[in-house]
Amino acid sequence: MSEDMSEGGIGESILLEPPVAGSEVDTLIGSLERQRRTFAWKSEGLDAAGLNTRVGASTITLGGLLKHLALVEADYFTLRLLGKDPGAPWNTVDWDAEPGWEWRSAASDSPEELYALWQAAVARSRANIREFLADGGVDRPVAYTSPRGESPSLRRILADLIEEYARHVGQADLIREAVDGRVGEDPPADFQAWSGAL
Repeated sequence: MSEDMSEGGIGESILLEPPVAGSEVDTLIGSLERQRRTFAWKSEGLDAAGLNTRVGASTITLGGLLKHLALVEADYFTLRLLGKDPGAPWNTVDWDAEPGWEWRSAASDSPEELYALWQAAVARSRANIREFLADGGVDRPVAYTSPRGESPSLRRILADLIEEYARHVGQADLIREAVDGRVGEDPPADFQAWSGAL
């Protein structure tokens, strides 16, 4: 992967945004990283009250988004990508009996737990993507097979996650503005997504 526009300090080069004229994999991963970084900025540094703030009739909170996106990372980049156990807490929930558990249970988690859960999920996803790419490109089928017998490519998984984050970054944008007035499309250039509380 390209090291242009990278953020250091966590032991690897991370694209902060898609390259202007890069490879397909760098463009897809850079697009996902831009969404992750913006989400980190929209949700960082809040206490429990901030993470549990709701806007209007919606039940979505930034804490719920942190936990939901940690689940999505584990589901797509551990279970579906490599066919590996996503680990706790995801493998301890009866999802048929408790749909939406991550959204509801987030209200009981401390900010430190929520930030750590999401950070660990993203770090694991990055490692899993590197492992997968070491044996092929973005067109290679992942471990998951749908009920129709189809296995998506890593390209499709990355596109799905870019869409997932983009939708939730929009929600986070509205919630964060309600919490403390933070607005803006992009984090400041010096924003370090992994420093401090996040």
